[in-house]
Amino acid sequence: MTAIENIKKNLGDAAAKLIQDGMVVGLGTGTTVHYFIQSLIERYQKGLKIQVIASSEESLHKARKGNLPILDSDTLLHVDITVDGADEIDGEKQMIKGGGGALVREKILASMSREMVVIVDETKVVSKLGKRKLPVEILPFAYSSTLHKIHKLGYKGVIRLKSNAKPVITDNGNYLVDIDLHSDTLVPKQTHEDLIHIPGVVDTGFFFHLAGRVMIGFFDGQIVIRP
Repeated sequence: MTAIENIKKNLGDAAAKLIQDGMVVGLGTGTTVHYFIQSLIERYQKGLKIQVIASSEESLHKARKGNLPILDSDTLLHVDITVDGADEIDGEKQMIKGGGGALVREKILASMSREMVVIVDETKVVSKLGKRKLPVEILPFAYSSTLHKIHKLGYKGVIRLKSNAKPVITDNGNYLVDIDLHSDTLVPKQTHEDLIHIPGVVDTGFFFHLAGRVMIGFFDGQIVIRP
């Protein structure tokens, strides 16, 4: 296991220890959350009483494979705790998410949760957002027009493609645009407002006022929790 994978596993194990009997648990998406789900399955098999809701088909598949009790997303109103990762997170707990392609469902799940616990390795913690690309989910209908409007605002973005050069399709049946940001001049909330008002844009990968505790894993093995 590589050093970074070891950090992710330690984070997943530590986050799973936060889960208590009777909780409804939101499952985020991504490589770090993978280890959280695996550790949660192990605790469930040892008698932990929980129910889960997943933010993606990928996480849902893992939960089913581990026989976790899965709730119907159509009728659920509240979640006790959601554990998810981030592509970037700053000191104000503003985040860029969506590298795994599940940003819309992740945001819905986070908004339903009494707490969103964010698990990240130290490379994801930044002083200012914008070094990584911003995922934006858009409708396939007239996507060229939507992309053109994004470009007209001065943002450079391309449709995310699979290895066969066809667009990546989200679980919602939409496309993803990955936008290059200028971190030196970036004002995240303004950029979100610019983009969200374009017809055809479903949502951006900016997450504001959603993160609770942030668990940061370091290469020296320690995990620091920011309240």
